[in-house]
Amino acid sequence: MQFWHDAKEAYQQLDQAFERASATARGIDGVLRVGFLGSGANEWTSELVTEFRTRHPGCELRMTEVHCADPLGPLRIGDVDVLITRLPVEEPDLTVGPVLLSEPRMLAVPVGHPFSRRSSVPVEDLARVEVIDIVGPAPDYWWEFHVPTTTPNGRPINRRHGVRTFQELLTAIANGLGVSPVVESVSRYYARPDIVLVPMRDMPASEVALVWRTAGETARVRAFADAAERVVARHQDEMMRGQPDRLDEEIFI
Repeated sequence: MQFWHDAKEAYQQLDQAFERASATARGIDGVLRVGFLGSGANEWTSELVTEFRTRHPGCELRMTEVHCADPLGPLRIGDVDVLITRLPVEEPDLTVGPVLLSEPRMLAVPVGHPFSRRSSVPVEDLARVEVIDIVGPAPDYWWEFHVPTTTPNGRPINRRHGVRTFQELLTAIANGLGVSPVVESVSRYYARPDIVLVPMRDMPASEVALVWRTAGETARVRAFADAAERVVARHQDEMMRGQPDRLDEEIFI
């Protein structure tokens, strides 16, 4: 059985290599299905799409939204070929490609909530309120990163009122059912008058990256990842040129 397993893996690798070589010889064409969670890579999404289309005009891009209740499901069942999603992704059969951006965390609270008047909220204070939960097959470690079950000091965080989509999450917050950590770009892409975003302290930044099935890597997927790397490199260069006195500091993308 081990022989057949090894032979199957070798065949898949050979088949992928042949497909990549063939695509390189004839140019990238066909259809690439790209999934995106939330606002994807924010302002960089359109830049990434333009970069890919400019270099591979014969390949059609089809963009599909995925939801936070099951961020990896469409990728696993083959509905999308590559995914723009929030990390962490720690799946043995998935490849994590270029990290596109990193952004700070905010706490979304309803207007009039006691936290809404603060300049910032520490993670420890999540133990004092109810936090909206997500219902679905998202990996436990993924949701634990975005909405932890305990504070840094070990106090339990009460996650309740399960929702399945981000719009359901915002509606639950606006209706006073709880609060939720989100990311800074929510203030630009999902702003609404009945929700206030407050900066969070002690919570790690949220990264966005490309992810794809390792066994499903094709020349199209690789070309899209290459386009992402070029976009990231371009912005790194711009940041370095714009901050000549900070070349020794770490720049997060």
